[in-house]
Amino acid sequence: MIANAPYGVEPWCLTESSLDLDLLAQSESVFALSNGHIGLRGNLDEGEPCGLPGTYLNSLFESHPLPYAEAGYGFPQTGQTIINVTNGKVIRLLVNDEPFDIRYGTLHSHTRTLDLRGGTLTRSVRWTSPAGNTVEIRSERLVSLTQRAIAAICYTVRPVDEKLRLVLMSEIVANEEVPRAADDPRAASVLASPLVSEEHMAVDGKHPRAVLVHGTRNSKLRLAAGMFHEVYGPERMTTVSEAFPDLGRLMVAAEVAAGQELRLVKYLGYGWSRLRSRPALVDQVSGALAAAELTGWEGLLGEQRAYLDAFWEGADVEVDGDLEIQQAVRFGLFHILQAGARAENRMIAAKGLTGTGYDGHTFWDTEMFVLPVLTYTQPDAAASALCWRHRIMPEASRHARELGLEGAAFPWRTIHGEECSGYWPAGTAAFHINADIAAAVMRYVDATGDTVFEKETGLPLLVETARLWRSLGQHDAAGKFRVEGVTGPDEYSAVKDNNVYTNLLAQQNLSGAADLAAKLPDAARELGVTTEETASWRDAAANMYIPYDERLGVHPQHDGFTDYARWDFAATPEDHYPLLLHYPYFQLYRKQVVKQADLVLAMQHRGDAFTGEQKARNFAYYEGLTVRDSSLSACTQAVLAAEVGHLDLAYDYLAEAAFMDLQDREHNTRDGLHIASLAGAWTALVGGFGGMRCDGSGLAFRPRLPSGIVGLSFRLRYRGRVLHVEVRSGKTRYSLISGDPLPIAHHGAQVTLGEQTVTMDIPPMEPLARPSQPAGRVPQSRRARE
Repeated sequence: MIANAPYGVEPWCLTESSLDLDLLAQSESVFALSNGHIGLRGNLDEGEPCGLPGTYLNSLFESHPLPYAEAGYGFPQTGQTIINVTNGKVIRLLVNDEPFDIRYGTLHSHTRTLDLRGGTLTRSVRWTSPAGNTVEIRSERLVSLTQRAIAAICYTVRPVDEKLRLVLMSEIVANEEVPRAADDPRAASVLASPLVSEEHMAVDGKHPRAVLVHGTRNSKLRLAAGMFHEVYGPERMTTVSEAFPDLGRLMVAAEVAAGQELRLVKYLGYGWSRLRSRPALVDQVSGALAAAELTGWEGLLGEQRAYLDAFWEGADVEVDGDLEIQQAVRFGLFHILQAGARAENRMIAAKGLTGTGYDGHTFWDTEMFVLPVLTYTQPDAAASALCWRHRIMPEASRHARELGLEGAAFPWRTIHGEECSGYWPAGTAAFHINADIAAAVMRYVDATGDTVFEKETGLPLLVETARLWRSLGQHDAAGKFRVEGVTGPDEYSAVKDNNVYTNLLAQQNLSGAADLAAKLPDAARELGVTTEETASWRDAAANMYIPYDERLGVHPQHDGFTDYARWDFAATPEDHYPLLLHYPYFQLYRKQVVKQADLVLAMQHRGDAFTGEQKARNFAYYEGLTVRDSSLSACTQAVLAAEVGHLDLAYDYLAEAAFMDLQDREHNTRDGLHIASLAGAWTALVGGFGGMRCDGSGLAFRPRLPSGIVGLSFRLRYRGRVLHVEVRSGKTRYSLISGDPLPIAHHGAQVTLGEQTVTMDIPPMEPLARPSQPAGRVPQSRRARE
């Protein structure tokens, strides 16, 4: 059952017109603001009530032991968990001695709006206290996309009927109490009071401020958080600043007449480091606050809007005929940008900086779902994430040595670079993450032509991952190169031989590394690459074994998969999904049941390895086995459904990906947004209905629309150009917004884009019979929404 979304449907914003406390944690994720460095959940200004308090700094974590009932060689010994750092969002209000708390008194109206063009979260409240005093409150907050260390809040209170004594208490608070997570492996570990106070200070005066400095107990990281204020109101006001080990506070008291305002502008500065001293961090934060003061609140708003205007100029997607999908894809693009815009050589986590789900770890999702979007819309952010992979390569190399392998074995899940997965079959054994990183490198280099990155970052990543594959696989007696004992994207099949997705991506990795080494021979020699080594990579790639079931005419997901018994879907109750929470992995691993698209994902990213007929047969076969217990599945199924001709089914899957969080379809949005699924909505539209592919020889499109979408247009950045594609009424119009002429392909026909718009017909396609899904797992029909 899918709950109705509590948000209004508007193309450029997300508005919640009333407050439902049962959905508070979910809305805190949806209304989160971030710039890739600082993340603020959409908690209420007054701090209470809340579902999950959350203020995060990218890669600031605490470490903890990973316990095992039975230890084994090579098992990770230490876990890493993102922590809730010093919260600067809190602004409490007293109205004639009554605390403003929406659980008491009368809440006449409560509206929150996330502005996707302005990059702000605005809240408007009309409330009457239990004593009968009525106020109107308006707050607006942002996390700056231009000043990386800064967030800011403008908070205004206005008495409605009478003069009132108002007291504002603006705080920065450390070690907030965090509710314990549910018994769900996808949730986070809870670490009580993870921060240890090192210094606290407060300064009174015209512009009061406070700074708190804390360190983590085990990971030995240090952070500083500061706040600076501008206060506007009646001439007679009192202000007091104070600081304690875990609390910095400004108190403002004033008598405010009806219709007049008390206004507080609060600037927040954050910084953290493993190496910097306390004075250096305090100076860093103080300097950031001084720059924000210079810019001012209106200046920050203007910078935010200008940054987003430039982003949307090369990234916007317009959907004609479905306003809900229109809102959802822009919502997704906004959060993807927030996750990576100012990460600056740090990771992009599965939840971004919107919650603590998955302990704040990054996975392969980033390279295969999020970075394709950023590569074609905000390429600098994609490069930054890949530079972080290069930065943690020493840890990956040590991990490979520990496993008895060569090259680099990147962690399945991590924050700092070390493997943090305590479950080998669905963690370390998923070696495909190494080929995923290589694929992201090749995609970025192709899309940007960034030769500096190609040499300094791309080449080392491709070389070390190729070395891993060459040592992990082996040639059999027939000369075929086999990769055995690995786990592919489908986590319901673990430690198998010759997973098709893994082998095809490894093949691409090996050949891509050999090609780049040949292109950059001097740089390759510096990495110890020899002609014999590149020859072995090419040999392994040329002879990569790809299983095929001649009897069924399909590719088995891995060796022997199609010989397994099918899962008894008819006997599985609907409330027993996801299966991993109700059945032992032993049962899942030996049946034909697919958690998420695996072989289908291989067809999306290595479409050149399959014929059109094979794609159609494979897709139909795996539709009957895929239960979509992962938020990563629907978008991939949408892309292939569109390619093989199931346009309405693709539309259904697009909606499932797009509404993953807006409708809380997996019932865990409270833990943070599904950033990869949000990216999947873009992929379903651009890669599915836009038919965009890029195999290294340039952009190609095969657009087709489902009956429920009247028109689709989207913008891309590619090799220094901005490209606009519009699909409508059986025709596609291609135009260059900026840049030099660009050759592309349209349904196989080569055309060159220049100053003039090029219009191409969309060839007809024979309709196919809709494939069936497992019992109880048919996607909700998008066409039936009316």
